Amino acid sequence: MKGFKEFLMRGNLVELATAVIIGTAFAAVVKAFTDILLDIVGKVGGQPDFSSVSIAGISLGPFLSAVFAFLLTGFVLYFFVVVPFNKLSNFRKRDEPEVAASTEDLLAEIRDLLRDRSVS
Repeated sequence: MKGFKEFLMRGNLVELATAVIIGTAFAAVVKAFTDILLDIVGKVGGQPDFSSVSIAGISLGPFLSAVFAFLLTGFVLYFFVVVPFNKLSNFRKRDEPEVAASTEDLLAEIRDLLRDRSVS
């Protein structure tokens, strides 16, 4: 029982659970925005519903609708979440001062250089 309690209280599990919950909520936001874009596409180019498409009697409509929704969701996620987040991250990195190497890191680098020098 103690091991199970430790497993449940482990930090990684809590972080994973939090990520899943936030991811689920965020998926709803992305889905809603994708639906807005689908409505706009529907008004401009007709209803973006491929349910009636069939080739040689094989109904491909639901598959084509799912592919279109997937691509549009990927587009929304990339251009409205990933690109702005990367720009914000790069902006923050530029403002942060560079952290000086610790004494241990410098000594390890000197040791490695001396080792490489003696091998050659």
